Amino acid sequence: MSIRLRLSLLFLVAALLMVSSSQSPRIVSADNTSRDPTWWDKYQFILNSGSDGAAGPTTSVSYGTNVDVSNECGPQSETYITLDPSKPKTLAAGSNEIFRLPMRGYYSANGGTSWGGVDLPLPPPKSKTGIDFGSDPTLVFDSRGNLFYGYIVVFFARGNGINGTQMAVARSTDGGKTYPTATFFAFENGTNHFNDKPMITADANLGSPFRDNVYIAWDAASGGSTGGGVRLATSTDHGATFAIKRVDDPNGPGRSIGASPAVGPGGEVYVAWNDYVANAIVFNRSFDGGQTWGSPVTISPKTLPFDIRIPAESFRGALVYPSLGVDTSSSVHRGRIYCSWMDLTALNVTDILLSYSDDQGATWSAPAPVTDQFLSPVDRFNHWMSIDPVTGSVNVAFYDTRNDTTGSRFQTDYYLARSSDGASWTAPDVRVSTVSSNEHDCNGIFPCDGINYGNQQGDYEGLVSFGGVSYPVWTDSRRQLDPSSGCRQPLLMEEVFSAKVK
Repeated sequence: MSIRLRLSLLFLVAALLMVSSSQSPRIVSADNTSRDPTWWDKYQFILNSGSDGAAGPTTSVSYGTNVDVSNECGPQSETYITLDPSKPKTLAAGSNEIFRLPMRGYYSANGGTSWGGVDLPLPPPKSKTGIDFGSDPTLVFDSRGNLFYGYIVVFFARGNGINGTQMAVARSTDGGKTYPTATFFAFENGTNHFNDKPMITADANLGSPFRDNVYIAWDAASGGSTGGGVRLATSTDHGATFAIKRVDDPNGPGRSIGASPAVGPGGEVYVAWNDYVANAIVFNRSFDGGQTWGSPVTISPKTLPFDIRIPAESFRGALVYPSLGVDTSSSVHRGRIYCSWMDLTALNVTDILLSYSDDQGATWSAPAPVTDQFLSPVDRFNHWMSIDPVTGSVNVAFYDTRNDTTGSRFQTDYYLARSSDGASWTAPDVRVSTVSSNEHDCNGIFPCDGINYGNQQGDYEGLVSFGGVSYPVWTDSRRQLDPSSGCRQPLLMEEVFSAKVK
């Protein structure tokens, strides 16, 4: 099966039918067609080649100001990072493993100088010949130092397609070194709804009546006439059990992707998502710990409904999704809600936009770009936002093609934009990656590995900020030609990198 084919997510849920797309990689156009989820390449590789097995312990490697967090065989994609607010040098991260079944977790006790790695637990398969694997990492610490790692589990049987999906939240009490317990819930058999794109948060506000509630939001895609919509599960017992609510319009079509939750300083629960039928970034809120929800509010209409095949992401497509955050600091903007997302600009390039609300999400400011602006075409994608809970600063990380001197917009770097209030972005963007990557043509090396570069960077990357320091995490292909002794595959391919930015 060619990875250039796009899967219609709606038909994939019901029958895994395929929809072909033959866009030129240099032509940028809005696209309302869903395409293969990030786990699809993993499914295809494991189906045809089997899993690479256990990764074992790994030790990170420093490359100047960048650290190769994963440093292991095979490619990774899609990253996430968080820190313990009670011990800010304790960091935890996660990524997809493309050639292996489990999710990968990473941990650091020294502010990201060095990292270790661990596999996340999986439930038993649904059949004797079945296999299951994890995808879509998301992590958060509560105020007591408990770490929660959310992901989806995909069940399949060889030759018989997808058996279903399930939500997973694993818990660690040692900063991510081990995950002895995990809760699996919200199983869907694939003929009805399909769980995808979870994002997790926790109420770490010491004075909140809902302190240490854990919230995980996701979209339940549908192959039927009625969509599963955006769902949020709440745990009041430190991740042991979860109660599920639907937070979008229950009478609507439920065609959404990329739900992002956040918690306000008084325990308010907020969720934003991409409604690709209405073609808008949409928001809802709860004031009772996620039990009841108001009517959804449109933050902003947009140009791109679902994703776009920009040159740097011509195989996979760059996904449109929001990143939501709240100022919980003691700044003058305490309680301000921020939402960022990617959209197409008048220059026919992608950029990262941001809107904010000072009335708990009832009304929103006009969207504005957070990045340096250029007359020459530059694409930005796979962003994440983090609001510093100490300073109240707004930080946004993203891939950026400004350093591509060929004019092809293939080469990417990872950048960081910063603002004190989210309204003005006068400080120049900071280049975080020290080496550019080209995942369109494998940095000039042919033939490219189809599984690896079909997935490319995945759908999102991560960022966490605290006390004036930001820790972005991303994947790039700078080490694809390094020797990899003992690996099943000859190349390390995409590795997970991080940096410390003051």
